[in-house]
Amino acid sequence: MKFLKSIPKTVFVLGLVSLFTDVSTEMYYPLAPLFLTQVLGAGPLAIGMIEGVAETTASVLKVFSGIWTDRLRRRKPLIVLGYGLSGFFRPFIGLARVWPVVLALRFIDRVGKGIRTSPRDALIADVSSPSNRGASFGFHSSMDNLGAMIGPLVSTVLLLPFIGFSLRTVILLTAVPALAAWLTLIWGVKEKAPQPHKERKQTPDFLKDWKKLGPGFKKLLFALFVFTLGNSTDAFLLIRLSQVGVATALIPLLWSLHSGVRMVAALYGGRFSDSLGRKAVILSGWFFYALIYLSFAYVSRPAGVIAVFLAYGVYYGLCEPSEKALVADLAPQTLRGTAFGYYNLVVGLGALPASLIFGFVGQQWGYPMAFGVGASLAGLASLFLLLVRRP
Repeated sequence: MKFLKSIPKTVFVLGLVSLFTDVSTEMYYPLAPLFLTQVLGAGPLAIGMIEGVAETTASVLKVFSGIWTDRLRRRKPLIVLGYGLSGFFRPFIGLARVWPVVLALRFIDRVGKGIRTSPRDALIADVSSPSNRGASFGFHSSMDNLGAMIGPLVSTVLLLPFIGFSLRTVILLTAVPALAAWLTLIWGVKEKAPQPHKERKQTPDFLKDWKKLGPGFKKLLFALFVFTLGNSTDAFLLIRLSQVGVATALIPLLWSLHSGVRMVAALYGGRFSDSLGRKAVILSGWFFYALIYLSFAYVSRPAGVIAVFLAYGVYYGLCEPSEKALVADLAPQTLRGTAFGYYNLVVGLGALPASLIFGFVGQQWGYPMAFGVGASLAGLASLFLLLVRRP
């Protein structure tokens, strides 16, 4: 744990911000289907529309916020705006009386996420050196997952009979950690004013900037897109737990434990990428992912599937911080925000066809075949990753 001393103060503060934010988000997210169906009477189509609009909005805006932050040569204003929008509007979902109101509030919530994510990742890269960049992204990701572990547990406790809060009340209380995140960000993150840059054009030249990102970065995006096509929503993994007989009451607890595994794995995965190389760690993570998906296909005992599900968190820890560190390595410093925008877009937009592919294959030929397709795409993506060369 000595490497934690190398984490810049700004990254440490951003980690706390993400921890508080994820506590707020994950207090709400597991309750969303219950709130929409049991309280507001929404159907499956409405739920799909709400989440589809929300996640697509976030994915698209991450590109524009990345380009915007490079043009401004400032990170903090967009990060503050993004966290502020999400934290202020999300709790009002608890006051909604009809599901279209939830749709509007979730849209604003994800607008906030889309605005803040690319500038935040660019700021982490800015304040980290190449030798500890993986450790910085790993620390941030681990704090993110710690919040994701705490959030559902807080909601569970608040809903226990001896406390007796309603779903509406719990959702309204998500404002408390959201406010803590926003205040921590405002007071804790310091950003130097940019130096005058006379050569930088005020009018965006998207084609020129895209060319400057270089062939290595574009090959990485292609490899990531292929991998993402085999990386469907984790909801299918929760369904698999239910299929083999895991009690429904245990699934939220397993989700929280899964976040705990991701937290520990991310802390070390990023550090490994600093010492062993980004590609080596990502390739090992994708290989591990393929093994996990094949295990989901063939393991059928409840205890075995639970073990595989928890081990799945190791993949995130190896790959998420290492991928972001590699994006920062490949992109010019003046285009880091733009690079993270394209990275987040590819991962976000690839998730929709990934889930459609898995759902179609699972419906036609069964879940084992769908997991096998996911493992195969991970192997194919690994071959494309081998073509990536750092400048």
